[in-house]
Amino acid sequence: MSRLWRFSLLLLNLEEYYFEQHTANHINKGCRGERQIRGSLKICSKSVIFEPDDNIHPIIKIPLRDCLSIEAPEDNEANKHFAREISGGISITSNQVHLIKERNIIAPYKTERGKNEYVFQLDVAGKVEDVIQTLLQLYRASHLDELGDQAAMITAILQSRLARTSFDKNRFQSISETLHMECEAEMVTPLVTNPGHVCVTDANLYFQPLNGYPKPVVQITLHNVRRIYKRRHGLMPVGLEVFCTENDLCSDIYLKFYNPQDRDELYFYIATYLENHIAEHTAESYMLQWQRGHISNYQYLLHLNNLADRSCNDLSQYPVFPWIIADYSSSELDLTKPEAFRDLSKPIGALNKERLERLLTRYREMPEPKFMYGSHYSSPGYVLFYLVRVAPEYMLCLQNGKFDHADRTFNSIAETWKNCLDGATDFKELIPEFYENDSSFLVNGLKLDLGKRQGGKMVEDVELPPWASDPDDFLQKCQDALESQYVSEHLHEWIDLIFGYKQKGSEAIGAHNVFHPLTYEGGVDLNSIMDPNEKVALLTQILEFGQTPKQLFTVPHPHRIIPKFKSLSRTSSHSVSITASPVSPGEESFEDLTEESITLAWNSIAKLKLDEQHKIHKEAITGIAVSCNGSSVFTTSQDSTLKMFSKETKTLQRSVSFSNMALSSCLILPGDTTVICSSWDNHIYFYSIAFGRRQDVLMGHDDAVSKIRWHDDRLYSASWDSTVKVWQCVPAEILGTRRHSFELLAELEHDVSVNTINTNAANTLLVSGTKEGTISIWDVTSTTVLHQLACHSGTVYDAAFSPDTRHLLSTGEDGCFKVIDVQTGTLISSLSSDQPQRCFKWDGNTVLSGSQSGELLVWDLLEAKIIEKFKGHAGAVTSMWMNEQCNSVITGGEDRQIMLWKLQY
Repeated sequence: MSRLWRFSLLLLNLEEYYFEQHTANHINKGCRGERQIRGSLKICSKSVIFEPDDNIHPIIKIPLRDCLSIEAPEDNEANKHFAREISGGISITSNQVHLIKERNIIAPYKTERGKNEYVFQLDVAGKVEDVIQTLLQLYRASHLDELGDQAAMITAILQSRLARTSFDKNRFQSISETLHMECEAEMVTPLVTNPGHVCVTDANLYFQPLNGYPKPVVQITLHNVRRIYKRRHGLMPVGLEVFCTENDLCSDIYLKFYNPQDRDELYFYIATYLENHIAEHTAESYMLQWQRGHISNYQYLLHLNNLADRSCNDLSQYPVFPWIIADYSSSELDLTKPEAFRDLSKPIGALNKERLERLLTRYREMPEPKFMYGSHYSSPGYVLFYLVRVAPEYMLCLQNGKFDHADRTFNSIAETWKNCLDGATDFKELIPEFYENDSSFLVNGLKLDLGKRQGGKMVEDVELPPWASDPDDFLQKCQDALESQYVSEHLHEWIDLIFGYKQKGSEAIGAHNVFHPLTYEGGVDLNSIMDPNEKVALLTQILEFGQTPKQLFTVPHPHRIIPKFKSLSRTSSHSVSITASPVSPGEESFEDLTEESITLAWNSIAKLKLDEQHKIHKEAITGIAVSCNGSSVFTTSQDSTLKMFSKETKTLQRSVSFSNMALSSCLILPGDTTVICSSWDNHIYFYSIAFGRRQDVLMGHDDAVSKIRWHDDRLYSASWDSTVKVWQCVPAEILGTRRHSFELLAELEHDVSVNTINTNAANTLLVSGTKEGTISIWDVTSTTVLHQLACHSGTVYDAAFSPDTRHLLSTGEDGCFKVIDVQTGTLISSLSSDQPQRCFKWDGNTVLSGSQSGELLVWDLLEAKIIEKFKGHAGAVTSMWMNEQCNSVITGGEDRQIMLWKLQY
């Protein structure tokens, strides 16, 4: 029968270390004679703990600060007759001890006061002297007047112990492993840290606790690691968290190092090992996934918490989730009514106008540094307030062996919400558990004695709102509320407050979102504080008071795209469906089928195959246009010619030269009668396919024309003369004349040469990219610039709107893809490539790009990774055409070839 281990690090005080243990007997000299209780004696930095083997007996915790003497019994005259019978004995006389978990029941600690002697007999008598010396050293530390001095002395003792030991290489999984790095660190779990040695090899990450608890070595296989994050711990950049799962909230190990250099070196090694397995996500890439409905509101909040240094292993930085529901009194919860929801644009403290007025009055009268709220929305106390029923030992650890007063315990959802609205010092948000599937934190499953409330009622399960039939139903409705349309439309407002631009500065003041300066990252520089007592006091305050997440966004967060007829599917267990499609089965429209075939094509784009290739020019190809029936391919080149190639006969049918300067792009007008070409000689040429000759010339610019677009009788021309011009252009065939009619409608001014332009599907917006990396988004109808961003360093090569016009993708000389939210003009994602991508096509998620090296690459923007590579041209891919069904692609390159690609389903 295995013994049930009752000891845990939670029996230690906050910031206390467990050093070593020894098997021993507790010699209990009672009125009925002497009896020996078998167990283990644990030496900790602020206490001595004896854990009996038999669960009936309580664990004895003797605080060193309450000790009067520590000695071997034979040193004590009064014990001489006793000492003959005891070898290996240690006598501790104390004013106070705590008795814990008697009969293995979790309950508040019992405290025995009064002078008492406790004698422990070690199994190995030869260790007594060393143990007593250690205890006397720790005893002296605990009796120093100042907390800073105590902490410094204990740290010195700890460092000395770590320095005398090293990682046991016999613990390696394989004798062939190569050691890369070894250093000292602490393993972090909620409220406690455990010192030891970290070791990383070419195959594994190891942590060996100094005390061998809870096991001699913790091992993580590097091949299994999926994510690693640098963390700040106690406001210092010394934490590292390792996950072996893609989506889980809890990490496999959280380490705290003694200096940032060790942390960074280990991070670099693991990150280098992982670079082929994983691409590190940014807040912007998760934002893009969330905006487009690829991850749920719940998943997005988890990712943001993770990126903002929130961890389940650090209760001072536990993940923070919003109160969503505001109705806790109705018998039915109606999630179609806005009044059922909390206002997500305001912090908890600003939801009640009257309370806010009182707080603002105090704020105005307060000397600097001012703050509106005297407590935070997340702190260890608040987290354990919610979790006391499933984590009682954490609460006892935090509160020195006591539960909170019964009336202050988490008794009722409605009461807690009311207190958050009305309480003078209560501004707490929720924790992720409210939106997960485990309802045990709402039920007193451990049958804890949490006390009696006023009126004599015992604290049992949490009282639920009338609309919840049981705890599981309550959580399900919380999940439904979090994923509801109302929250999807407003969640970005809450993100602005917690993780975004309203977190700090004047925007925070305007949003009534100002907390104590110590709660913010950078609020205090602990390294600059020389006084150890002041430093310990500040650190304790920071850890217990709560911390504001790391700021992730400095501009307004874009809102979510709410699909009208699509169902939102996710890999998470949190599933929700948006409004069902109004189209009945069997009544799908032609547009629906076309859209389905396009979706199928993009889902299969990695199966693109090279069908044929033809060398038809003498210089790099600059433009590709294909006739409506797909039979003729027109190309322009820097060799100054326009060529017409027949796909059917696979022969070159025409070659036309308009001047001796390069042509830069081409397009075919509807009806397949006219090809338009732009040239470096400042002109735009109109070529009649039917008559086989140049039909018209538009002398439109003062420098090279770089790109042209056509839509509904409007021609858009971009030029190195720093303008984009919009022309009303009526073709000769419509006029019944030999010449086209041109009228300049607008001139869009830029500071530098414009290299590329594109329009959205509805032709209401135009994007332009310059040679200096600027992206401009224009309203075509009013010819005004909506947004202008310095996106790239160097030339913008290509830019295109997503099919739904929500986002804009651009690529440039700097080798980066940039995603812009069209509505807000916010740069929401940046993805680096090892070389520039010269041209691309995309569906809003997947990108097919042509690279500087000649390869075709398929990218998953949401996962920020390359899915597939195809060998293509010898030299840069300079031009790309894709048909409307997205299953046929033609590329042109510096190698003077065109390549025809087909999708192999």
